[in-house]
Amino acid sequence: MNALVRLYSDEEGEIPSFLSRFFQNKEIAIEDELLWQKEYANPLEMVDMMGALIENQEDYKINMWISLDQDLFINITKSSIDSVIRYLYERYPY
Repeated sequence: MNALVRLYSDEEGEIPSFLSRFFQNKEIAIEDELLWQKEYANPLEMVDMMGALIENQEDYKINMWISLDQDLFINITKSSIDSVIRYLYERYPY
């Protein structure tokens, strides 16, 4: 199973705005502006997006959830991000 990132928002436009900024002003077209998800073969690739969202959490009303195992999601918050990143590097040391 690939790792999965899901972004949720209650406000339209928040997710496309964040993704455009994260992917360096590249236009991001998504069908549902309140939900976005992406799979990663290498879970360590999620770390940059996690950090970017937490560093800019006052600018965006977006919740991030990640899944490393089937049907198990972890909410990424300011208080959990350090532990989650440490766990990712311990579990996937490549």
